[in-house]
Amino acid sequence: MATLGVIADDLTGATDIAIALTSAGHRTAVVLGEGVPIGDAAADADAVVVALKSRTAPVGEAVAASLEALERLRGAGCERFYVKYCSTFDSTPEGNIGPVCEAVLEALEERVTVIAPAFPANGRTVYRGHLFVGDDPLDESPMRHHPLTPMTDSSLSRLLEPQVSRGADDIALVPWPVVSRGAAAVREAVARAREDGARFVVVDAVSDEDLRVLAAATGDLRLLTGGSALAQGLPGPHPTGHRETVLPGGPRVVLSGSASRATQGQVRHALAAGSGLHLTPAALRADFEGSVAGAVDAALRAGTAPFVVYATAAPDHVVDTGDAPLLEEALAEIAVRLVRSGVRALLVAGGETSGAVVGRLGVGPLAVGTEVDPGVAWMLGRAGDGGDLHLMLKSGNFGREDLFVRAWEGVA
Repeated sequence: MATLGVIADDLTGATDIAIALTSAGHRTAVVLGEGVPIGDAAADADAVVVALKSRTAPVGEAVAASLEALERLRGAGCERFYVKYCSTFDSTPEGNIGPVCEAVLEALEERVTVIAPAFPANGRTVYRGHLFVGDDPLDESPMRHHPLTPMTDSSLSRLLEPQVSRGADDIALVPWPVVSRGAAAVREAVARAREDGARFVVVDAVSDEDLRVLAAATGDLRLLTGGSALAQGLPGPHPTGHRETVLPGGPRVVLSGSASRATQGQVRHALAAGSGLHLTPAALRADFEGSVAGAVDAALRAGTAPFVVYATAAPDHVVDTGDAPLLEEALAEIAVRLVRSGVRALLVAGGETSGAVVGRLGVGPLAVGTEVDPGVAWMLGRAGDGGDLHLMLKSGNFGREDLFVRAWEGVA
């Protein structure tokens, strides 16, 4: 029976934290979407992750969806909870992270939680309350130019301040010198912040060890919030590690809707090793059926080299946000037709694209398989037609440059 419930703001974030929890010894299931029953998934798991599509939704919708997910998790027997958001804290001053965390904290009638987006293995660290991407402050990284959530400040406190009820009075910081002294020091600092009236405590973390310290220090908190890496410090009751993924034969298709620089590099690398098709909004508007059918036919004829259907072609090419729904619809339709044609493994890049694809495919709960890069793993689900389906649902910013090629090697 599941005792830990996670509310994730998008699908790739949900699979990301499911990987971390599985590595920590939790049998973990990912339940897709709002209103989906949790019962059977919770019965066979230690942790259940509910994958929402709330990261860029209007604030009221994001809060309502998160509270509904909380009630489903509580009804399934979960006693401790985790609000999972992106390690780059994708949230403008009008964003959802603060309101969602506040609403869940109040629903649980708890007094304090931590803010911990750090993911050191992927270059996301927090120091003196500022979020870094590699060596760059968040607002000097490529996230500054994100089409949906442009990040123009690296200070987590300043980002949160306009999002929570009491502004700066609601926020405290546990700096790295305190973290370096161990779990007891962090526990005392969080307790002191709570006594001073703060409900959201930003905690520095520049290494996985810092996150393990934080996890040990917050064992008494009923609600945690952060990226997925903090979950690595929450030990589960089972041996660590993932079940081995054995992929079926057939085309090795990548569907990429992400505009991130990391994904663009992965697309270029895969094209050099295989082939692909650039899907453009203009072509889809001119002939949607012909473009989709052409992509499916080319993918089915590609053999065992990677075949990439991609929406962005160069580092300076960013898809207009108004075109994103059209591209997501096309990539989801391509996925449906590929599965109907017998394809049973797909790699999907981008959170919004992943949500669109699994929604159209009618995929049930996902189980974690082989991890290929930090935060990136093959998942096993059941498609709407009843057959098994292997999916890698990759956050746009995650993975090494050769991921689209390497993902298919050593597991087939």
